[in-house]
Amino acid sequence: MKPETAAKKLGILLEAAPEEFRTGVVTRDELSALQADPPEWLQVLRREGPHPRTVVAAKLGVSNSGLSRAGIDEALTTAEIKALLAAPPAWLVQERATQAAVRAEKVRVTERDKERAARGRESGGGGGGAGV
Repeated sequence: MKPETAAKKLGILLEAAPEEFRTGVVTRDELSALQADPPEWLQVLRREGPHPRTVVAAKLGVSNSGLSRAGIDEALTTAEIKALLAAPPAWLVQERATQAAVRAEKVRVTERDKERAARGRESGGGGGGAGV
């Protein structure tokens, strides 16, 4: 597979990986080996960064769109992420609240759908009558 794909699967920023990883082809077996027993460079990247957008967003508890709205376009290190979490700027507080509201709405909709399905089963499936 392409190095870009392998980097995504490993959760690392391709540009921060060693040259031989960035320019080579990664087989599925090599990817499995990297996941099962990560070499030192991979452990350091995962621990210290710089991290790709999806990892930054997850660590901050916001969406990728939230990062864009805040103007965060570059990769961040673990230290930079910790600094933001220690003294959250207004945009981070707002985006985390937005993300919490989105999650709560998803839970509400899921529960509503479960209740509707249960009522449908209790009433015999409803709406399945013969047409005239």
